Amino acid sequence: MIEERLVTLLAEAIAKAAPSLGAATPLPVPELQRPRQKGFGDFTTNVAMVIASQAGVDPRATAAAIVEALPSAAFLAKAEVAGPGFINLWTTDEWLHDVMRQIAVEGDRYGAGAPTGRRIQVEFVSANPTGPLTIGHARNAAIGDALARLLTFAGHEVEREYYFNDAGGQMDRFGASVEARYLEALGRDAEVPEDGYHGDYVADLAREVLASEGPGLADLPEEERFVRLREGGAGIAMEHIRATLARFGVTFDSYFLEASLLERGEIAHAIERLREGGFVYDAEGATWFRSTAFGDDKDRVAIRSDGTHTYFGADIAYVLDKFSRGFDHLIYVWGADHHGDVARVRGVATALGFDADRVEIVLYQFVSFLRGGQPVKMSKRAGTFVSLDELIDEVGADAARFHLLLFSNDRPMNFDIAEVARQTLENPVYYVQYGHARIASILRRASDEGIELRPIEDADLTLLASEPEQDLMRALADGPGTIAIAAEHRAPHRLTHAAQDLAATFHRFYTECRVVSDDDSLTQARLWLSSATKQVLGTLLDLVGVSAPERMDRLDDADGSVGGAADGG
Repeated sequence: MIEERLVTLLAEAIAKAAPSLGAATPLPVPELQRPRQKGFGDFTTNVAMVIASQAGVDPRATAAAIVEALPSAAFLAKAEVAGPGFINLWTTDEWLHDVMRQIAVEGDRYGAGAPTGRRIQVEFVSANPTGPLTIGHARNAAIGDALARLLTFAGHEVEREYYFNDAGGQMDRFGASVEARYLEALGRDAEVPEDGYHGDYVADLAREVLASEGPGLADLPEEERFVRLREGGAGIAMEHIRATLARFGVTFDSYFLEASLLERGEIAHAIERLREGGFVYDAEGATWFRSTAFGDDKDRVAIRSDGTHTYFGADIAYVLDKFSRGFDHLIYVWGADHHGDVARVRGVATALGFDADRVEIVLYQFVSFLRGGQPVKMSKRAGTFVSLDELIDEVGADAARFHLLLFSNDRPMNFDIAEVARQTLENPVYYVQYGHARIASILRRASDEGIELRPIEDADLTLLASEPEQDLMRALADGPGTIAIAAEHRAPHRLTHAAQDLAATFHRFYTECRVVSDDDSLTQARLWLSSATKQVLGTLLDLVGVSAPERMDRLDDADGSVGGAADGG
């Protein structure tokens, strides 16, 4: 990356000038920014002002000394002192040409990190199998899958896991609801509990259980019948959840059942391990974890007085189980309503002997779903909700995922289903996809005209000298840095914005620069620029789980030629 080269160059200059400046050690690492106005260079740094502040000297004189000490480099055209002590840097075009060659060689690995050998588990969605996934689960799925894609691309070994809460009070209420609908389907008197699940989907699940198991379950002993119907309904609900997630472009490497923790004795084992460390105590007939020792506002019950475990009790065993599988780092993707759980889960990791920094909770704010500006009601138990399948049917998985990743995880957002469903270029996802498809069309039509891309080594990239071409190459050069920051900061929204910016930069280039012309050398250079842009756009879309189409209907109607506005395209 050019930034790394410039920082190294500046560091050499600072080290050389430091004795005369009276700069204190350790010397600051230069930080680069892109000036808002192009007249102020390609990059700027305030490192001279930082040094001057520490040394009590004039910042402009400090900047001048650093500029004077800068070694010559093929990638640096000039450096100037500006304002109160900024150093503005202008780069040559050669490094941009190197970026183009790098994209041509690396293809879809451009911007990818080297293998780290680090094993990371990302656990997300993890909705109870009490019915269909709703639109309320959509942001969790989009964020979790995008993070897994990003971390994989960054070089880590990533495992996606779905944790099924298939035990506890909610599952018992669900089981009683399925049981009532199953008996009703056989013409027997039954009633869904008042605090049960009343949606029509429960009757559908019961009918599926009836179709697979037959009517015989109705005549089993009451307790056995209840267990069989609860498990049967949950099993079918799980199948539906898997199918819905697959439609949403999300697959998991492992599915973990909460009930298995109890069956294998892992909850009792984890509690005993904490007890030995003095982190568990008994009071009021229950077993408590000393979570206040780790910043929680009160201690938490792990085992109730009746001997059953709480959700938190299962969480304790689940943390230990994850680490026992050899993961180096654990990521949980949770809604903001779980903010209070963070301290206690990280505290459990510490109490069990693990570094709490190996447990990371990615919190996201909730989405307000609207339809034409009106709120969409949500209640799974009452059956008044929009399922994730319905959302996919209405707006498509691509549009849903892209919009859900437009905002930072810590920002609440509105999602108007009617607006997102609009297939126009005002819709961000279609704007970006159209850019990718447009480039595919350009390359396809050039080939149809008998123009084939020659090796990039033979292309004269110095011909890419206009402002739109330069801007596009710089946008391509920013790709790896953007991806790395998005992975490091768990910020997939940076990718959707980068994709929009790159598409906009390409559309400007396409409008102002004729791609295929009578100038064969210029045609080759611009075709390579277009090809490189297509590659990076495709990578950005893939990292957020959105398809990169080679064709779009609008493209076939709108594009009448290979070039831009100059030739009627």
